[in-house]
Amino acid sequence: NLYKHTIFVSLGFHLSGTVTEPATTSEPAVTYKVAISFDRCKITSVTCGCGNKDIFYCAHVVALSLYRIRKPDQVKLRLPISETLFQMNRDQLQKFIQYLITAHHTEVLPTAQKLADEILSSNSEINQVNGAPDPTAGASIDDENCWHLDEEQVKEQVKLFLSQGGYYGSGKQLNSMFAKVREMLRMRDSNGARMLTLITEQFMADPRLTLWRQQGTSMTDKCRQLWDELGALWVCIILNPHCKMEEKSCWLQQLQKWSDLDVCPLEDGNYGHELPNITNALPQNASHSPDSLSRPRRTVFTRAIEGRELHWQDSHLQRIISSDTYTAPACQRESERLLFNSRGQPLWLEHVPTACARVDALRSHGYPKEALRLTVAIINTLRLQQQRQLEIYKHQKKELLQRGNTTITNLEGWVGHPLDPIGCLFLTLTEACRLNDDGYLELSDLNESRPPVYQHVPVAADCPNSSESYLSLALEVALMGMGQQRVMPEGLYAQDKVCRNEEQLLSRLQELQLDSELVQILQKQCILLLEGGPFSGLGEVIHRESVPMHTFAKYLFSALLPHDPDLSYKLALRAMRLPVLENSTTTGDTSHPHHMVSVVPSRYPRWFTLGHLESQQCELASTMLTAAKGDTLRLRTILEAIQKHIHSSSLIFKLAQDAFKIATPTDSSTDSTLLNVALELGLQVMRMTLSTLNWRRREMVRWLVTCATEVGVRALVSILQSWYTLFTPTEATSIVAATAVSHTTILRLSLDYPQREELASCARTLALQCAMKDPQSCALSALTLCEKDHIAFEAAYQIAIDAAAGGMTHSQLFTIARYMELRGYPLRAFKLASLAMSHLNLAYNQDTHPAINDVLWACALSHSLGKNELAALIPLVVKSVHCATVLSDILRRCTVTAPGLAGIPGRRSSGKLMSTDKAPLRQLLDATINAYINTTHSRLTHISPRHYGEFIEFLSKARETFLLPQDGHLQFAQFIDNLKQIYKGKKKLMLLVRERFG
Repeated sequence: NLYKHTIFVSLGFHLSGTVTEPATTSEPAVTYKVAISFDRCKITSVTCGCGNKDIFYCAHVVALSLYRIRKPDQVKLRLPISETLFQMNRDQLQKFIQYLITAHHTEVLPTAQKLADEILSSNSEINQVNGAPDPTAGASIDDENCWHLDEEQVKEQVKLFLSQGGYYGSGKQLNSMFAKVREMLRMRDSNGARMLTLITEQFMADPRLTLWRQQGTSMTDKCRQLWDELGALWVCIILNPHCKMEEKSCWLQQLQKWSDLDVCPLEDGNYGHELPNITNALPQNASHSPDSLSRPRRTVFTRAIEGRELHWQDSHLQRIISSDTYTAPACQRESERLLFNSRGQPLWLEHVPTACARVDALRSHGYPKEALRLTVAIINTLRLQQQRQLEIYKHQKKELLQRGNTTITNLEGWVGHPLDPIGCLFLTLTEACRLNDDGYLELSDLNESRPPVYQHVPVAADCPNSSESYLSLALEVALMGMGQQRVMPEGLYAQDKVCRNEEQLLSRLQELQLDSELVQILQKQCILLLEGGPFSGLGEVIHRESVPMHTFAKYLFSALLPHDPDLSYKLALRAMRLPVLENSTTTGDTSHPHHMVSVVPSRYPRWFTLGHLESQQCELASTMLTAAKGDTLRLRTILEAIQKHIHSSSLIFKLAQDAFKIATPTDSSTDSTLLNVALELGLQVMRMTLSTLNWRRREMVRWLVTCATEVGVRALVSILQSWYTLFTPTEATSIVAATAVSHTTILRLSLDYPQREELASCARTLALQCAMKDPQSCALSALTLCEKDHIAFEAAYQIAIDAAAGGMTHSQLFTIARYMELRGYPLRAFKLASLAMSHLNLAYNQDTHPAINDVLWACALSHSLGKNELAALIPLVVKSVHCATVLSDILRRCTVTAPGLAGIPGRRSSGKLMSTDKAPLRQLLDATINAYINTTHSRLTHISPRHYGEFIEFLSKARETFLLPQDGHLQFAQFIDNLKQIYKGKKKLMLLVRERFG
């Protein structure tokens, strides 16, 4: 809206004016002076009073330009000022100059006087030159002319964005600058290469490069992706089909300088150790030195530098890109036969990524038709190669199938390649089919709010009777490229790039609406990929370290399923394999250098993205399970594929959970076949994790019981009967059996009496087996599960008694003893408590030990049973407990009530309190007094003054116990006298003792 408030003057090649920003509620109107110089339809310089600092023109410059473009009739075009001055006589010139000086006397008077002095001096520099400068005149026809670019601003902005390290949207800003470079190239603006040079200089000056190199660490992924785009743009510039040789030479020199610097990032993202090469073709001979496996140093600029050898002068290439009707001549020479296919269409027999880089260069430099023609020639070449590879495989098929593996694979994968050849061809073709697209669709920036809409556009160079379109070619080449069998590249970055590039290509494929024509292409390519042998990633035999096809197959499966379910399942099941995990021995012909990587130490297998690949394998399986719901045969086949190919227990567990959710929807009936698949997978997980540590194991066990419950009573009986292959004894008793016989399960399954009894019987059998195998952990659970069956309960109790003498702890025995008392078996509880007591040892200073409550409970139990039981327990207590305060507590409790109050049938309580002077309490009293004496001496050995008060209180408690027998006061007095004598050096403490005890 600003240009509505614009006033301007057009003078020769100079446009100046004022642009007013209208007033707002908070700001007054502001007027800015703007000046623009232009030359041959390009703005060559700009100035604006707003002081804008940006690589893009400010709104005021844009407003003035738009006003001039849209309202050309509202300004009188004037000649350059030099032409106007030429028409004036002397008087007019003098008047003009004096009026000009008067109008701006404060600004120009010193300059006017200086110029006047120089003109009047015959020896001045100004008089040595003919004529005078004119800022409103255009440049000479021989002068360079290019759009205005503020170089300092470009440098500052790139430096700022790099310093932010990918935060605050800086990565997006840098990508938009790369997009701007591509736009400049497309408009054939010479500033494109100039701007990229400025950007690259700042990238090379990034201080983090030195830091990363010194530390041997990798740069961030976001940063690596920016460097990749930088390298790809330089390839485009070097391959510009119409650049001058001197320009190309200058760029190559600069690229070589950058590439030679130590800090220049490497193409594969590794800074440190050079790994053996598997991505570049090497000589296929058996006699090779280890050095031949080391790749030369390749930086992000190496591919652009290699472009120096590429030119556009080849006559065949020129004919391909210049004509839609170029076909094989009627009379071909022998040398020309390889240049055309059987239909007479031209082929372009060049290294595929290099050929695609040519396409990108044509497309990027504003030659879309030429790019399309070369793309069609490349695709026809790929088709011919695919056909010939299929014929080769048919002759080798029997031998390869017998061997079960192959050494044949592509050494350089197209997906994840630095030049993104498949993405380049796909975009070139789809751009020609895009509807309502008023802008240029950039290769590096596809983040648009609405998905693109495509239509079929017939191939211009196609045969008259063919219905082939650029859109069908786009789908075909994407499928061919993604289905290519290739060895997994070295290094984390290269491997991650393979995954990322594959996801980008698939997201573009998903934008295509599959009509009948595209479905036919899809079916045809899927069949070719399945039959393609070792040249296809979906062929019958593949290299052990071949990049998996799970993500690609998931797309193919979903896209093909509504049209050809048999083919879609066949393809997805073929893709389920992950050979690198399935073969433990090195496969393939290791006489070839590029396969030696399989036996290189420390790499086997160094697949950094393996976790991601396994999760994609799981996603493919889950997609098939969902689609196969209700189809028993397909579900069984998928289950077998999962069990054969997936090796991660956590992923199989996820699949089991997925299958369970799909099989038991809340709004419809259960799918029993799929539910059984879920159970089968769950059982496999149990077996896989039984002898390994897994933090989710408890969750897995609980889920399996839930799943088995959903399947039905037979499934529960089955897992109870075969528990030892699935669960630990603890899991089997505390979770599995306990849940199986719970009230909730009985209600959930609406079990009748025979079914309940069968489950209970299985649970009891399991309980006894588990108790025998691990009595320490399972005895109590076994007793609980066997409560309702006398024989089983007795057997479980006997197992606990037998194990008590072995490895059971006092804590386990006390727990079982308490349980027995709770169940109404006090004598059995006493027996177990006595056994527990014999396993216990409480030292003099363990007055907060967790077993104290158990000891007090055991003593209370024996006291309630009667004098005989108490007499039997006290010697065990005296032997095991050496803590004076605990012993005095037991002694006090035993004297409060009479023994034998438990009401055991056939026994009578005397009702008399027990004396501490007689057995059995006398033994306990003596032990308590001795414990106090021993504890006192122990505490005094290392006592500090801050504990004196606490010690005096301890002696007060000791006195209470000493005073229980008749001669107790004499014993305590003697004890205190001994302390005074032995510890007389602790004067302050002994003074406190005297004050309290005399």
